[in-house]
Amino acid sequence: MMDAMSEIVAFLQGFSQDFGLSRWIFLRLLGLIYGVAFLSLIVQVRGLIGEHGILPVTDYLDYVKKRLNGDAWRILPTVFWMDARDRTLLGVCALGLAASFCLTIGFLELPCLILLFISYLSLTIAGQDFLSFQWDILLIETGFLAIFLTGDLSPVILLLFWWLLFRLMFESGAVKLSCGDETWRHLTALDVHYETQPLPHRVAWYAHQLPRFLQKISVGLVLVIEILLPFFIFLPPPFRWIAALGLVLLMVLIFFTGNYNFFNLLTLALCALLIDDSVWLRLLPASLLPAMPEIPVTAEAQSLPLLWLVHLILALVILIVSLPQVIQAALPQVKTPGWMERLQILIQPFHLINSYGLFRHMTVTRPEIIIEGSMDGVHWKSYEFRYKPGDLRQPPRFVAPHQPRLDWQMWFAALSSFQSTLWFQSLLIRLLEGSPEVLRLLKHHPFEGPPRYIRALLYDYKFTTLAERKQTGDWWKRTLLGRYSPTLMRRDAEENSAP
Repeated sequence: MMDAMSEIVAFLQGFSQDFGLSRWIFLRLLGLIYGVAFLSLIVQVRGLIGEHGILPVTDYLDYVKKRLNGDAWRILPTVFWMDARDRTLLGVCALGLAASFCLTIGFLELPCLILLFISYLSLTIAGQDFLSFQWDILLIETGFLAIFLTGDLSPVILLLFWWLLFRLMFESGAVKLSCGDETWRHLTALDVHYETQPLPHRVAWYAHQLPRFLQKISVGLVLVIEILLPFFIFLPPPFRWIAALGLVLLMVLIFFTGNYNFFNLLTLALCALLIDDSVWLRLLPASLLPAMPEIPVTAEAQSLPLLWLVHLILALVILIVSLPQVIQAALPQVKTPGWMERLQILIQPFHLINSYGLFRHMTVTRPEIIIEGSMDGVHWKSYEFRYKPGDLRQPPRFVAPHQPRLDWQMWFAALSSFQSTLWFQSLLIRLLEGSPEVLRLLKHHPFEGPPRYIRALLYDYKFTTLAERKQTGDWWKRTLLGRYSPTLMRRDAEENSAP
């Protein structure tokens, strides 16, 4: 048994030349990304899920506990079962921020990675709608794998990181064609994407003005990079380097045309593991090399046989769960065997192995919700958000790598109905109450105290053209579509409803 295992490990070592420096760079980048994620959350968490926030996590966990009883811990594994008050939410964010700093400087890597994984998993589960994004689960999955990257570098773990990057990119590309979206199949997705993406910034306005033939070429380039280049990951150089270069190019272009918080940075960090040390030694300035620590070598096949066995079992489980997801991204009609589904269900609460598929359906219009308040039900004033479109003259803002999660969710709410978007109903109630924690998430509160009435209107927003912007100075133009919500009033308001 041990001889066979040694042969397998020796075979895998053939794929791993020398990635010690790549590992060191990746962990430093991961520490920075974790730090960005926790810092972004610490300034929002009370308004989003705090005691007086939009979706209080205490209410959420109480409801789940009543419904699931003893299974609640297993289905929602979060430390906030012990305490979910504001001070605990802030404490976990602060602890994660401290651990990310320690990881960045290379101090106590293994304990920090374990702490970071538990902390971010707990916050993601507690965050409900506000931490339901694919980059959140990508960070959890990446952080979990990184726990096994400390110490001697195992080629099994390195291959699992390559497999994660392959799945992320290939699934995101394959679903664009397999889901039947006409904009991707006809190469017209970028005709609307820059305008309709959740939080465009100023460069997106200019990108939207580019000729249509350039937009089509860009869509074709995206599909080639996401569907074809991931297969180069598992080929020897220079093919693996070509894959890294193409993926880096895509992430840079996405970064310069949209606000996607830490997603681009995390994908770039994963790409760093495709580059072996001989390349890094040529790319990095010579002045930095003396400051680098001694690079850990790849573990020998004969050393730590139990650890190698753990790595191989981990690889087998990940492959069993994720391979059907990859196949279904390209061939949705393929069914997953029942035993595999049961294994997926068992692992799913921990977000250890996830499926991906960014922008599988391109949004072709931009409905936008504008919230208005009134003291008399006749004269209405608008609430201004920090980053989402509202004021027509306000240029789209650059905000990455910070993610203003309320602004992001407002984009999703506009694509749904008021009745089905429970968190938005809670937002209006909090605004009627004048919750300070929620108001801090906004740019402008038009009243000294809470309004007596509140409502939400739905508009269709479009970028202005070059000529329109030159004439009016506006970045946006809009058309009223109607009411998004009924008019709500405070309990102490007059009995008659607003017109």
